[in-house]
Amino acid sequence: MILPIYLYGTPVLREQAREIDPATYPELQKLIDDMFETMLQADGVGLAAPQIGLPIRLFCIDLTPVATELPKGMPLRQVFINAEIYERGGANIKMNEGCLSLPGLNEDVVRPSNIRIRYIDEHLQPRDEAFDGYPARVIQHEYDHTDGMVFTDRIAPLRKNLIKSKLAAFVKGKYRASYRCKAAK
Repeated sequence: MILPIYLYGTPVLREQAREIDPATYPELQKLIDDMFETMLQADGVGLAAPQIGLPIRLFCIDLTPVATELPKGMPLRQVFINAEIYERGGANIKMNEGCLSLPGLNEDVVRPSNIRIRYIDEHLQPRDEAFDGYPARVIQHEYDHTDGMVFTDRIAPLRKNLIKSKLAAFVKGKYRASYRCKAAK
């Protein structure tokens, strides 16, 4: 089922998400399937549970659109439950980012190029992995959502001041998106 994506200004996007017990979470696999379907329909590469109104530590990524640029054998679709990024390193790289919760808005964000992360996968197996490059960026972006942050929190203050009216428009429900959304109003 395709779910509505909550837009900037919706309170759930600012909540610190809570950990879940994946073994007892109601209909976890259906939720994961719905998140992948929603992300695909919206042409996204990542989606966090707070973006669909659930303040839980769960996010999914699907890097299929950039598969040719990734190392061979890297899983393209992954689920991260109760994730914890515990190491960041490498060069700080500036790259343009967008977000399904801020349709049509893209800005340059600086992020470390490498991370190490502990999480539970969709098969309820604990994992501890390193990621670099674009996958690390997508994971950090979605991880931020579980910490109550959006990518505009990481842009330069001057730039953030310049887009203040665009951010206010989202809060007022003024946006254009090709997918189902739920505005703050």
